[in-house]
Amino acid sequence: MSRIGFIGLGIMGSHMAANLVRAGHSVTGYDVVPAAVDRLAQAGGKPAADLAGAVDGAEVVITMLPDSPQVAEVVLGPNGVLAAVRPGVLLIDMSSIAPETSREIATAGAERGVRVLDAPVSGGEQGAIKASLSIMAGGDAADFEAARPIFEDLGRTIVHVGGHGAGQTVKAANQLMVAGIIGLVSEAIVLLEASGVDGERGLEVLAGGLAGNRILDLKSTTMLARRFEPGFRIDLHHKDMGIALASARAAGVALPLTGVVAQLVAAARAQGHGSLDHSAVLKVVEQLSAR
Repeated sequence: MSRIGFIGLGIMGSHMAANLVRAGHSVTGYDVVPAAVDRLAQAGGKPAADLAGAVDGAEVVITMLPDSPQVAEVVLGPNGVLAAVRPGVLLIDMSSIAPETSREIATAGAERGVRVLDAPVSGGEQGAIKASLSIMAGGDAADFEAARPIFEDLGRTIVHVGGHGAGQTVKAANQLMVAGIIGLVSEAIVLLEASGVDGERGLEVLAGGLAGNRILDLKSTTMLARRFEPGFRIDLHHKDMGIALASARAAGVALPLTGVVAQLVAAARAQGHGSLDHSAVLKVVEQLSAR
């Protein structure tokens, strides 16, 4: 079992940290929201008053933060993780951020003798709760193997996908696919209902055929009911679509469908739905047809 400092106890991080506690690790957590730290304490973790307190004595530090600027500040800042930990610590960033930020952190870590992995996750809040996340890790193979026991307490599909930043590139590909499928499910719902077909029965058939997908499995009921309580917020998916498009530009490839879907997500955010679940893209598709 490991001594883990966990920074970022939001919708995903809170459940992930609690699962590590249940697995027997010693987990000290910090978040800028005090109530999030209190929840970890109630789950059996150790609360920290600040970042330095969270990483003091840690063998492994995990960050789960909203975006590249927050990760860069927490890790690279003058009072950040790299300034506080000793050489040999394993730093695992499980946030979804730009690949170039992950590579910058890995370079800075190497200069201080800190091992670094980028290991973003997929599976949403339910995956975090059930410890069934997909984990896509970038970095050195030996560091990945060292982290594997921790990953196995958090997820089911655990793959070393390449060097530093590769995990973030795979996550960008994941996010463009998820957003695209949500957009198509939204269009299917609008078409079915506008044509007088019962949406629930129609989606039941679609889920059993070649059109079946995890979005239908997990979100069709709430989408049909127009319930958009956040499991993964539009705001965060908007950020991820920006990463996907920037990655495409850097790689010199064209992703035309991704561009269209990114605009649907951006429209949802512009219409004030940023705090809703990403399945609220349905609201934009409905508006386009004045439904």
